[in-house]
Amino acid sequence: MIKITPFYTAEATGKGGRNGSVKSSDGIIDLPVRMPSAMGGSGGNFTNPEQLFAAGYAACFGGAIGAVAQGRDVSDASVTVKASIGKTEAGGFGLAVAIEVNLPKLDIATAQQVVEDAHQVCPYSLATRGNIEVTVKAI
Repeated sequence: MIKITPFYTAEATGKGGRNGSVKSSDGIIDLPVRMPSAMGGSGGNFTNPEQLFAAGYAACFGGAIGAVAQGRDVSDASVTVKASIGKTEAGGFGLAVAIEVNLPKLDIATAQQVVEDAHQVCPYSLATRGNIEVTVKAI
């Protein structure tokens, strides 16, 4: 287990589970959440936990790219995270993540190396490593 000395702590409260709401302590996030229609929910114009996870991971991974770029121009980087939920072999639920990174100013081999280096330092990647399937790919 990695121990940290916190310099920032985000706080959010959820009520009602997948058919409720989430709110950050500072009020910046204040959203209703609903189960997606693919999971039997009503869907509609609502977010869900997987979208919120994907958004956080994408932002964090983008920061990690900047941290490992070593003078390379990654100013036009875009990170797409696909967070999937599904059944595990044991019958429960689990997550899987696919990360696709576009680094248009780099050749594909260099871009892939930057992506793999970012995956080694991104806090979300560290938190999920060994727990869920995560794939990373430069496109």
